[in-house]
Amino acid sequence: MTKTSIDWRRDVFSRTMLTCLFTGFASGLPLYTLINLLPAWLRSEGVDLKSIGLFALIGLPYTWKFLWSPLMDRFTLPMLGRRRGWMLLTQLALLLAMGLFGLFNPQQDLWTIAALALAVAFFSASLDIVLDAFRREILKDSELGLGNTLHINTYRLAGLVPGSLALILADHLPWGSVFLITALFMLPGVAMTLLVSEPALRAAAPKTLREAVIEPFHEFITRQGWRGALWILGFIFLYKLGDSMATSLATPFYLDMGFAKSQIGIVAKHAALWPAVIGGLLGGVWMLKLGINRALWAFGVVQVLSILGFAWLASYGRFDTVGSTELAQLALVIGFEALGVGLGTAAFVAFIARCTHPAYTATQFALFTSLAAVPRTLVNSATGFIVDQVGWMSFFFLCTALALPGMMLLVKVAPWGKEE
Repeated sequence: MTKTSIDWRRDVFSRTMLTCLFTGFASGLPLYTLINLLPAWLRSEGVDLKSIGLFALIGLPYTWKFLWSPLMDRFTLPMLGRRRGWMLLTQLALLLAMGLFGLFNPQQDLWTIAALALAVAFFSASLDIVLDAFRREILKDSELGLGNTLHINTYRLAGLVPGSLALILADHLPWGSVFLITALFMLPGVAMTLLVSEPALRAAAPKTLREAVIEPFHEFITRQGWRGALWILGFIFLYKLGDSMATSLATPFYLDMGFAKSQIGIVAKHAALWPAVIGGLLGGVWMLKLGINRALWAFGVVQVLSILGFAWLASYGRFDTVGSTELAQLALVIGFEALGVGLGTAAFVAFIARCTHPAYTATQFALFTSLAAVPRTLVNSATGFIVDQVGWMSFFFLCTALALPGMMLLVKVAPWGKEE
């Protein structure tokens, strides 16, 4: 066995990487409870679709989390340390809040449920802030790719609890029990928080709240320069733009192609989840060899090509009948797109982590990830109008074109062969 293979196995199976698995699961469980389990509960209890649709607004804390992230950089709770203290508090709050859903009646207490859902979203976004900072501080720069990959993929796998297990249990147990069981899956994250050590302090924490709010921006601009900072912020905004737009109307596109809802559900569930997980894991391992810069180039190409898969499927027009060939085409497009997302996201999050400064990890990480979410919140709102005007195939070609500026910015922010 070569020294390289020993190093590779040591990196993959280290205690640090195991910790990243737990942070991903703890981070993903509350979000998927809100977007999978909560709507299913409301609809099964007779709540109308318009009211359920408005629950999408509870996702706003994820977009605006940078506003209170300085508090988590500045203040240390009187237990466990700066990072672990906030981790424990937010996880316990989520365990309690998620378990309370089943105490209410959707027909009579809808506004109370909405307020509780907003609280879950707030604590979930807060947990994301501190877990991102914690993960950045326990990972070496060379481990950022793999560590963030493991986090992202267990984040996705956490969705199987509220999106699959809980729905199965709902056919046999009262909803109160279902939400309680789902909430108890926060306990592994709580145990992880109690067992791990507080990250070593790489830089002095902010001494005042003013410093915690202003200095992260000042430090980033000073370190990168105005021009360099703008290049990086532009890249963060644009790198996932085309892919995000292409997938924003994926389900309506499949329906317009002639696929039944059940066919989409069965194919998408298996063809999307596992290629994304496999792609992310492979991406993390490859980044140990390639480095973050090369990975952004290589995985970005796969990400762009995956958008063209939608255009290829759209070129057939609506299928009159759907048989095994058409389902195989659907699975190929969904699977390849999920693979591209898994690879591209792994490199992208590692890049964001690398751009943060140890003293202001929580604030800068929250700011960058919030910026990356802007296209999903704003730009994607126009996609329906675009499809109405140009049709599906032209729309996907447009998405491909919009993915190219982010790739071009790699020349400035992540030159091939040059690591920061």
